[in-house]
Amino acid sequence: MAAPHAAVGVEGGSSEPGVILSDSSAADTKRPQFGTRFLTDPRQVFQHNAWDNVEWTEEQETAAKKKVSENSQPLPTEKQEEYDSRANEYWNDFYTIHENRFFKDRHWLFTEFPELAPRCSLNHESHPGVSASLPHTDGDFPGSSATYRILEVGCGVGNTVFPILKTNNDPGLFVYCCDFSSTAVELVKTNPEYDPGRCFAFVHDLSDVEANYPIPSGSLDVIVLIFVLSALHPNKMQASISRLASLLKPGGVILLRDYGRYDMAQLRFKKGRCLSENFYVRGDGTRVYFFTQDELHELFVGAGLEKVQNLVDRRLQVNRGKQLTMYRVWIQCKYRRALVQPS
Repeated sequence: MAAPHAAVGVEGGSSEPGVILSDSSAADTKRPQFGTRFLTDPRQVFQHNAWDNVEWTEEQETAAKKKVSENSQPLPTEKQEEYDSRANEYWNDFYTIHENRFFKDRHWLFTEFPELAPRCSLNHESHPGVSASLPHTDGDFPGSSATYRILEVGCGVGNTVFPILKTNNDPGLFVYCCDFSSTAVELVKTNPEYDPGRCFAFVHDLSDVEANYPIPSGSLDVIVLIFVLSALHPNKMQASISRLASLLKPGGVILLRDYGRYDMAQLRFKKGRCLSENFYVRGDGTRVYFFTQDELHELFVGAGLEKVQNLVDRRLQVNRGKQLTMYRVWIQCKYRRALVQPS
């Protein structure tokens, strides 16, 4: 269940790399700014496909809030429960229809998340705050002899996993990937690029905190959540993040990119699609939540993690053929498990 949906516009491809991200934290503003295409003359808006770091006017934000308020009448409780209980069915249907043709590989990941790149896993000491892994001794499990372990939750058909495996040649790397949809996991396993010696794909429900992962606690360097947490019911998010945090070794990080409040996708929802505040159901039954920075911060801190980064990515995407402008809002986070755990 790991990706933005067709009904709400594009997420990957050429519109994603090289974005500028903004944040209220002065420390985060020191990061390299990769996006450099600024709209200084509104008359030039259709000269390019996308513009970086586009701030909204007060009028735009007021209109967005009004639009969300008008379409926020929640569906009856029985309908909400139906979408929750059938979530697995809806995602299986989605991947049965689209298979691996829908999403583009996310090569922008290595720009925004260098923790996934070879230089990080090959040289742990060059990245302060991340301690080097050793082969794990808690029994035999997939990747137990690896020295750098990455887990992607909500892997879909592998649009994150396969770029990592192709780009990162660290012999000590092992990548785990899981998805709610058994159809998606089967598509990953049957991909010619799937290498059981470097990767282990499995079916897992992130919201089921009692379900076991095939890896012991305290063994992961990186956990990746790309447009995944938003698919969970808001009431299940905190427990799910806390469970993931327990899998991190000291110094390990969770990397997240997900929908931000008032993203174009949220404003496109019509009446009758709202499940609860800022939580919606798409036409095919899959669900999506739209976050604020503070909400995500509270979830990660509530799981005992420390903030490394919490940024807003605001982009103006342009359809030059149809002369349409589309304002996208995404949030990108990095939160770390402390090297020294409180006693």
